[in-house]
Amino acid sequence: MKKIRICLLPLLLLMGCKKQKEIPTYDVIVFGATSSGVMTAVSAKSYGKSVLILEPYNHLGGLSSGGLGQTDIGHKDAITGLAREFYKKIGGHYGQDERWTFEPSVAKSIFQEYLDKYNIPVEYGQKLVAVDKKRGRIEGLTVENGERKRREFKAKMFVDCSYEGDLMARAGVGYVIGREDNREFNETWDGVHVLEHHQFPEGIDPYLSEGDSTSGLLWGILSKKLAELGSGDDLVQAYNFRLCLTDSVENRLPIERPANYDSTHYELLWRYIRKAQPKELNWALMHIQPMPNAKTDINNSGPFSTDMIGANYDYPEADYNEREAIIRAHKSYTLGFLYFLGHDPRVPKHLREEMLKYGLPKDEYVETDHFTPQLYVRETRRMRSGYVMTEHNCWGEVVVDDGIGMAAYAMDSHNTQRLVIDGMVKNEGDVQKGWNVIKPYPVSFRAIVPKKEEVENLIVPVCLSATHIAYGSIRMEPVFMVLGQSAGLIASMALDKKVAVQDLDVAKIQSELKANPLGGPAK
Repeated sequence: MKKIRICLLPLLLLMGCKKQKEIPTYDVIVFGATSSGVMTAVSAKSYGKSVLILEPYNHLGGLSSGGLGQTDIGHKDAITGLAREFYKKIGGHYGQDERWTFEPSVAKSIFQEYLDKYNIPVEYGQKLVAVDKKRGRIEGLTVENGERKRREFKAKMFVDCSYEGDLMARAGVGYVIGREDNREFNETWDGVHVLEHHQFPEGIDPYLSEGDSTSGLLWGILSKKLAELGSGDDLVQAYNFRLCLTDSVENRLPIERPANYDSTHYELLWRYIRKAQPKELNWALMHIQPMPNAKTDINNSGPFSTDMIGANYDYPEADYNEREAIIRAHKSYTLGFLYFLGHDPRVPKHLREEMLKYGLPKDEYVETDHFTPQLYVRETRRMRSGYVMTEHNCWGEVVVDDGIGMAAYAMDSHNTQRLVIDGMVKNEGDVQKGWNVIKPYPVSFRAIVPKKEEVENLIVPVCLSATHIAYGSIRMEPVFMVLGQSAGLIASMALDKKVAVQDLDVAKIQSELKANPLGGPAK
């Protein structure tokens, strides 16, 4: 059984012995200006609640405006309410009814339109320092900006919409990190797996000097043995950046050599290219997905691609400075990967020429040197609440009756580690199960609220309660928006009825979502 972690040290108990200055107070505080955070705030505000979004970084919209323009949907019918309206607004921008592929700047502008329309304030650069919790309820937060200036905010209800679950953890909610052993929930696709997806072909040597096991391992390969298949661990699937590049001559900026570029980090990439002899970049080395106006959403594809495998293990529990260092390392790796493909003389000429057609778009991410500030944080902490979503929910073998949103994507885990197996380099952890098989299934109300004995006024629609492999199906941006809308409604109803979120009548939540799919009347 995976160990359930509870973070108690950061809890801040205010003694009230100091002279108290007036603290800004709201009905609902949303932590994280992700796509889920925006929809949570809009939902709560539509029911007449005062709302504040606190965002630890400086980016609005999370992955949905951070380069993930090729939306992972599964089944469009599962995407309803404000989330579906968002994609209709995207469509409207391009003169269509709705659209699921889009430029980052377009998504960000629509998120900003929501904030402006509903008059929702966002405080950027506010990193969580402490939580004031008394008698099972969060009363306030202390945050710190880049100048180390601390501020306090109070609210009656809180929603953690961050990818990291920092508010959840600091509030003393139990959570897990990593992969469950298959035996814990009688699953098949959790835990350790070595499968064919994004895998090295047979025979690629892992050693610095080929054929010499005493010479050491190439960069990025772990010196550990493969664990029992299906066993659990504390590892998280790889992160990457979803890359918005362009092949427009007028709009592109060249991808320069990174300051700390080290070509030896890509020796394994060269050996793969030499073995596989790919005819083009797409699929073999990255997945290039066309976006409007000659732009791309590039994702990981192949055994050595934009995923920086094994570089994110410390991220879930790291402090903000440590996380920023991990983000910088991923950016350096990614730009180095692109630079290697375009400039290393060992790379076949046709691949170099194809890579050099792409550059950073001049009209995207102008505040961050035209490179997305949003790392694709696929998975960090996962809450352990009164109900855990498992692969049995994904397959439809178990169907909850307290659903407050639908998921529909395949169970999708990226690789977690790179090892030596039988003298060859292999990736471990990539699992892709349920494509064209999984149908829309409900996500439990109990999976997004903590146990009542832990916190009574917190909702967690992003780092929700699920096993690793089930989370791989649920963790899609449209679903986070759907669950965010439900979270805003739940917060509002709990305030109106003056009860703990866990004590709400789920049937009434479901009825309201159906009756008012775009939120309450206060628009």
